[in-house]
Amino acid sequence: MSHLRHTEQRKRFRAILNGSECLSPASVYDPLSARIAESVGYKLGILAGSVSSNTTLAAPDLIVLTLTDFADQVRRMMRVSDLSLLVDADHGYGNALNVMRTVQELEHAGVSAMSIEDTSLPIRFGQAEGQDELISVEEMTGKLKAAVAARRDPSTVIAGRTAALKVEGTEKTVERVKVYAACGVDCIFIIGVETAEQVKAVRDASKLPVIVGPGKTTATREEFAKAGARVLLQGHQPVAAACKALREVYAHLHGGGASGDLKDKIASAKEMDALVFAEDYKKYLRDFMR
Repeated sequence: MSHLRHTEQRKRFRAILNGSECLSPASVYDPLSARIAESVGYKLGILAGSVSSNTTLAAPDLIVLTLTDFADQVRRMMRVSDLSLLVDADHGYGNALNVMRTVQELEHAGVSAMSIEDTSLPIRFGQAEGQDELISVEEMTGKLKAAVAARRDPSTVIAGRTAALKVEGTEKTVERVKVYAACGVDCIFIIGVETAEQVKAVRDASKLPVIVGPGKTTATREEFAKAGARVLLQGHQPVAAACKALREVYAHLHGGGASGDLKDKIASAKEMDALVFAEDYKKYLRDFMR
């Protein structure tokens, strides 16, 4: 029955894309963080490649993460989460054939939406640090067509992601997204956005809803919504916040501090029980372990 639940989650994501509001997802990285996000009201989540690399490998976002690493992390999260999960599938972990495998694995793991990007990854020998390079439009076309062909659940959302705003400017970005839209993707994911007008240009060119990555902009969520954006990423502060909280608690205890001093900094036993389905497991013990 899990595949039916995932389809409902995907339909919810599609409803967001077809709506008029612009929503921001919770940045999550494991089953517990996903449960916490749900507990405060989130219906939409995101697992970024950078966050996955940070949390599974303690490594930077340099494509040392494998598809298996990523899909396993997603699968553990979606086993217990009702979030509609958007994932950053990077470059699809290789060529167009690898993209097909990526779509199949991530769809099976329970994602609602995934983005495939046109950044040339991993970085090549001698590439200038911090400078993105793009693959050709032709290669990206093959990847996106392969992604659309590989999905088994038609409700799964495929997003064509481009870094062209950062590399080539708005005019070239518009040219790219027209081609990407013709591949059958469901939305366009753009990074490096500075103005709502750039979002509108992409929306007008592609006729598709837009996902906006974090960027240097002063535009409001309402302005982005009017321009055609339906999802606005806000960065991954929850992960950094968790790291800081862990460091502070570890330092307190390692330095001889009393555990009782942490009462106001930690979740209560009741809160933890709710997050980990403790009552359900108590029932399982009564029903099956006598």
